[in-house]
Amino acid sequence: MSEGPDHATTDEGPDHATTDEGPDHATTDEGPDHATTDEGPDHATTDEGLPIVAPPFEERKGGDHARVGGVLLAAGTSDRFGDRNKLLATVDGDALVRHAARTLVDAGVDPIVAVVGHDAEDVTAALGGLDVETVPNPAYAQGQSSSVRVGITALEDRSTSVDAAVLALGDMPFVDPATVEALVAAYEAGVGDALAAAYDGVRGNPVLFDRRFFADLTDVEGDVGGRKILLESDDSACVAVSDEGVRHDIDEPTDLP
Repeated sequence: MSEGPDHATTDEGPDHATTDEGPDHATTDEGPDHATTDEGPDHATTDEGLPIVAPPFEERKGGDHARVGGVLLAAGTSDRFGDRNKLLATVDGDALVRHAARTLVDAGVDPIVAVVGHDAEDVTAALGGLDVETVPNPAYAQGQSSSVRVGITALEDRSTSVDAAVLALGDMPFVDPATVEALVAAYEAGVGDALAAAYDGVRGNPVLFDRRFFADLTDVEGDVGGRKILLESDDSACVAVSDEGVRHDIDEPTDLP
């Protein structure tokens, strides 16, 4: 960061849950972006030129903790998965979309909205019992950007505003909550206002955007999410994590463990 296809910044291709969602798959779609380190480890960058920073991060002195919300893109059609909705496929007894939502819940972001579209009733049922609000995207077939728009608007409509939002994909069930926590910690430390998780020097998902980008995110068109904003902002970075899950999305049945 998808709906039509499904990826959010999520960008990945048609079927990322909008996945729509995300990084577009927030971030992937450009082929490998292995870090280059010609200038030494303190100056590592992805092939796209984004700086790579690594935890731990020092909190800003005297600063309050940021209020960070979550948007789960879960409206896509899963065209490459066959007849089934991939978000409802199970791993360890739970639907993929439930695993993805639980990552946000366990990381402590709040509030969390899940954007649903294709098979909305069943996807909503799969999220039952979690502290997640579902919001419908009737226009999910228009692409991932439509789900990003719905999710960001839902956060902005809350009586209590958020400082930033983490965009996650419903078809990425293996992301560790610690990865989301690392993005939030980096944001609170002033590392950047547009951040993506990266594994082994390669950009992945989820991604975090400061609220100053919310208007831009709601203006994006087509089957893309926030990738353009991430790549063009002068305050972007990738946060290095030891979590392979940030690069592991489910497109086809063979992607399941």
